[in-house]
Order: sequence, then structure tokens, then C-alpha cells
Amino acid sequence: MPQSTRGFTLIEMMAVVAVVAILAAIAIPSMQGRIVRQQIEAAMPLADIAKKPVAAQWATAQQFPADNAATGLPSADKIVSNYVSAVTVKDGAIHVKFGNRANGAILGKTLTLRPAVVADAPIVPVTWVCGKADAPDKMTLQGSDETSIADEYLPMDCRKLKR
Repeated sequence: MPQSTRGFTLIEMMAVVAVVAILAAIAIPSMQGRIVRQQIEAAMPLADIAKKPVAAQWATAQQFPADNAATGLPSADKIVSNYVSAVTVKDGAIHVKFGNRANGAILGKTLTLRPAVVADAPIVPVTWVCGKADAPDKMTLQGSDETSIADEYLPMDCRKLKR
């Protein structure tokens, strides 16, 4: 009486492993991009502590602070979090440098938040423009953009619109 065998052959197992490896190779880059964008978004509240004093100085004196000290903030290396190693104010622009536990794709890179204003109407509140994005109509951007993060990792609000 012939004996029946159950299970998978080595070739069947290798085919399954190959399919799983191909699917993983496709999924990992998109997962990394999502993780990096989440880390950037998690770091943004730290920049909020600099936004209010910068906007207040514009509202009262129609000029932007030159640095952290002029803003009334501690030195850049004292403003840190899980993903941020420094927050620097320079001519009104806020530069967030990623470090500490940040993903390697953004480690040591900078994201800039620049104030946009209507120069002849100081009553209009400051609008913050992230990264490489354009200023809203009739507003001018102040400060320099030092964003060094690749476009693929920037949140949609921080990318330059393609027209």
C-alpha cells in the first residue's frame, strides 16, 4: 500500500519566500516615507513656541527678530525633542534641525518655517509657510529657506506646488 505524504515541497516553499520578499521590497520604501513624514509632523509643535514671539514682534514693530535672543527664546540647542536637535530663529524664519531619534533620512537635515506678511498692512496676521512652499497671494516671504529635506519626505503643505 503506497504511503501518501503531506506538506510542501522545497520548491513551493522557495516560491512563497520569493513572493513575500518581493512584496516587502515594494512596501518598505513607502513605509519609510510615511514614518519620516510622521516624525516631521510630530516635530512641528516645537516650532510653535517660536511662532508667537516672532509674530508678536512683527505686529508691534513691523520687523522680525534677528535670532533666538531677540525673540526671547533660549539658545537653539536648548529647544529639543525626540526628533529635533535645535530650533533656530534667524531673521524671522524658524529653522528646525532634526536629530536625536529622527530617521536617518532626515537626521541632521533642516526644515524652515518662514513668515509671510502683507508689508503695507501690518494688521494682517503672519502666515507661516513650510519648507519649499510658495507664499499666499499678495504676501511676501521673509527670511531664507534652509530646507534640506528631500521633497519625497516633506509633508504636502511643505512642497512647492507644480503648476
